[in-house]
Amino acid sequence: MHIRAVYPGTFDPLTNGHADIVLRAARLFETLIVAVAANPSKQPLFSLDERVALAKQAFAGCSNVSVIGFSGLLADFAKSQQAQVLIRGVRAVADYEYEFQLASMNRSLNPELDSIFMTPSEKNTFISSTLVKEVCRHGGDVSSFVPEHVRLALLTKFGRS
Repeated sequence: MHIRAVYPGTFDPLTNGHADIVLRAARLFETLIVAVAANPSKQPLFSLDERVALAKQAFAGCSNVSVIGFSGLLADFAKSQQAQVLIRGVRAVADYEYEFQLASMNRSLNPELDSIFMTPSEKNTFISSTLVKEVCRHGGDVSSFVPEHVRLALLTKFGRS
């Protein structure tokens, strides 16, 4: 059975925690789509095109991983991609409560879609895109939290390239 999975997120920016989940999920599914959400309500630092390009660069060596930007409902996007599974990263209990609500809503909107929760490796459990941006904004070193090309993009965004 060919199972297509979607790993959605804003990825503003893509972190090592995100990459960890992508690489592990890519071993489990024949096709993994990294779905970069436009999500203008979060007022992302990087444009959708920039976030898609950063993710494409991060996963260029993964033959079964594709990166696609999208807007609108995730359930509709997953259906358009003929995906059967959503991958969601969960770092803590607080994440799980919110993700459980999302999984229930997505299943209600698209009954053919199941959600699978994955935890990042222990060294990445505390990393969030929000924290990475704050650390970088204030001059901190984020090299152990994001891929190198993302670190350089962050430095450019904050005028420190």
